[in-house]
Amino acid sequence: MDADRGGADDGQRRVAETAAAMTPLHPNQIWAMRIRAAMVAAALSAAAAALDMGPLRDLPAAPGPGIAAGAVAAIAFIAAFLLPIRRYRAWGYREEEDELHIASGLWIRLRTAVPFGRVQHIDVAQGPIERPLGLATLILHTAGTRGSAVALPGLPVAEAERMRDRIRAKIRQDLV
Repeated sequence: MDADRGGADDGQRRVAETAAAMTPLHPNQIWAMRIRAAMVAAALSAAAAALDMGPLRDLPAAPGPGIAAGAVAAIAFIAAFLLPIRRYRAWGYREEEDELHIASGLWIRLRTAVPFGRVQHIDVAQGPIERPLGLATLILHTAGTRGSAVALPGLPVAEAERMRDRIRAKIRQDLV
């Protein structure tokens, strides 16, 4: 039993060491995640309110008016405030000489290594939520079909452009 526990501790230590070696996303990414989560929370709250005014009201054991919608709204908005912090902490990246390592995921931890030699083109994208926060997403398009686009969100615009230019220069250098 102690051997099993030691193995689990080793695995947790390796995950912690990997996360420590990664560069975190820009802190403004927490706000981008919160805004997106609040939009989902608002949609869920509106749906709960619609159900509360219609089908739920006709049930014999229906809660009082607004109780179900209020409970859904409270849970959704609390989750919209707290979950982005945990999601933010799960993200990280490490730029090496010939590849980019990206870590993400709360429930399913994903570790991706993108060799620069497989990159076909690179995009720097900014959505309407990222733009006012000064953030961008670096998107690496690689050869292949499954998982051929790898996104790294939450970078300052200048950093995303620097990484794009460095990776592009590395690809050109390898072609010569």
